[in-house]
Amino acid sequence: MNTQLILSFLRNITVNNNRTWFQEHHDEYLAAKEEFEAYVANAIVRIAEFDPSIAHITVKDATYRFYRDTRFSPDKSPYKRHLGAYIAAHGKKAFHGGYYIHLEPDNCMLACGCYYLPTNILTACRNEIMANVEEWLGRVENPRFTQFFSPANGGGFGLEHLKTCPAGFPRDFEHIKYLRMKDYCCWHNVDEHFFDSEDSLEKMAEVFKAAKPMMDFVNAVIDDYE
Repeated sequence: MNTQLILSFLRNITVNNNRTWFQEHHDEYLAAKEEFEAYVANAIVRIAEFDPSIAHITVKDATYRFYRDTRFSPDKSPYKRHLGAYIAAHGKKAFHGGYYIHLEPDNCMLACGCYYLPTNILTACRNEIMANVEEWLGRVENPRFTQFFSPANGGGFGLEHLKTCPAGFPRDFEHIKYLRMKDYCCWHNVDEHFFDSEDSLEKMAEVFKAAKPMMDFVNAVIDDYE
């Protein structure tokens, strides 16, 4: 993938986020979009090798509109400043987790898991973690997972956390940090040249394979509600 072509366009749209500029540079947008979508198509094929549940997903299923919905946002700029693809077996709008590829100047990343879960599903996930805590720890505290998803290694796990213990759960639970999580999403930041390398699909696969056991644990709970 020609990442630099894509990021150059995104840097320009960041400082020229208006319809006039976009129309004048529409060919640049189409070139960036084509590059990104070709990579996503290859990524789907590679991920399907270790997760056949996403083999039916198309590029259109996984990618997002570049036009922003500004109806409820104070930011009225019409275009996004990134390109992203969410490769998920149940689709982009389902709670069932998937694999996310994000290109943005100075903020490229790979992410995996589930986010914005409703309270009833979060409660069920927390109960499942408590009931099977050793299995959970084996999936999120093993060397492969922490290699990519610990802050020390340029990653993270859990976008939002409660400040205190969730209601109805024991405050003295040894691994309470996992009960305080409001999502089960992990991410690994990559540099702007990551997607340019000839082996980027293999490197991407290693990141996602390290996250899959965690996501499978949570998806097993979520699927009871979908």
